Amino acid sequence: MAPSFDNESSLFNFVVRDGNGVKGIVDSGISKVPQAYIQPTAEQIDKKNASNCEIPPIDLSKLNGPDHDEVVNQIVRAAETLGFFQVVNHGVPIQLLDSLKQTAHNFFSLPAERKAVYRKEVSPSPLVKYGTSFVPEKERALEWKDYISMAYTNDDEALQQWPIECRDVSLEYLRTSMSMVRNLLQVLLENLGVKPEDSMIDVLVDKKMVNMNYYPTCPNPDLTVGVGRHSDMGTLTILLQDGIGGLYVKIEEDSEFGKKGEWVEIPPVPGALVINVGDMIQVLSNGKYKSAEHRVRTTSTKSRVSIPIFTMPNATAKIAPLPEVVEKDGNALYKEFILADYMKNFFSNAHDGKKSLDFAKN
Repeated sequence: MAPSFDNESSLFNFVVRDGNGVKGIVDSGISKVPQAYIQPTAEQIDKKNASNCEIPPIDLSKLNGPDHDEVVNQIVRAAETLGFFQVVNHGVPIQLLDSLKQTAHNFFSLPAERKAVYRKEVSPSPLVKYGTSFVPEKERALEWKDYISMAYTNDDEALQQWPIECRDVSLEYLRTSMSMVRNLLQVLLENLGVKPEDSMIDVLVDKKMVNMNYYPTCPNPDLTVGVGRHSDMGTLTILLQDGIGGLYVKIEEDSEFGKKGEWVEIPPVPGALVINVGDMIQVLSNGKYKSAEHRVRTTSTKSRVSIPIFTMPNATAKIAPLPEVVEKDGNALYKEFILADYMKNFFSNAHDGKKSLDFAKN
């Protein structure tokens, strides 16, 4: 007999405090979504009214050949319009990507008490957090998602403190992705008229975090969201999708991707990684590059995993539009701020589109 979760506190305790997560609700045998997860109608995702983003992935191996300029144009155009693009021949081994997906499924299949060890309130390491939804105590409706988050300081601390079940593969994913991230930042910064030194790129990717996200099957996927509308606050996000799909991006302005305000699905491409522009790149570029507003749909057929790497500057870094861009534009759209203040604002509110960027506006 499935538990009824008659009141919000019993559901919250079962899911959040006891470490069962949304997976625990599903495993209990529910036949309908609990009220706490039913999104307002305006936030529900209508799959039938969204088109696929049919732009082919960008072949990063061509950056070092005669097609260099064409590849640069593809990267820049995507960053200026959609804020999302897919890449292949990115330098991360395909076998590693397959292993990551399997490892994520294995981790979330662990007993609840094994995962609950890493809940924010009790985690033995400040680097590791297991949770559900985004800011459960602030949300009108909870997100249909569980996650494990692993902050990176150095290899030694990761090896000591990240969960043993997903430590090695996650660390290898991070290691093998970073030259690609640096190359992409070089392309984007050079296009702004900046000659980036290695030290400048070091600042932009000083902090790194690997997450494993788990979206259990949902009996009423049309009523829920896996992740609500938001943009990522950092520099660039690298995302591994599995083959199930459900990632949607909002088009910010009319372009070849579609009409302003429409949502397009980023279809899974075998072996590809998804790159999305974060808020810090939008600020640094004085709005020329667009951080991507995106959200995730749930499904009733299979549980889905995704594994993002978030890169961002150090919390103490001062962020402002680059002087070279402001000089060209004639004015700065964003003020200078300390990233820690931006982060505090970002993590103290529920997901709400790109509203977090209002904090930085002049």
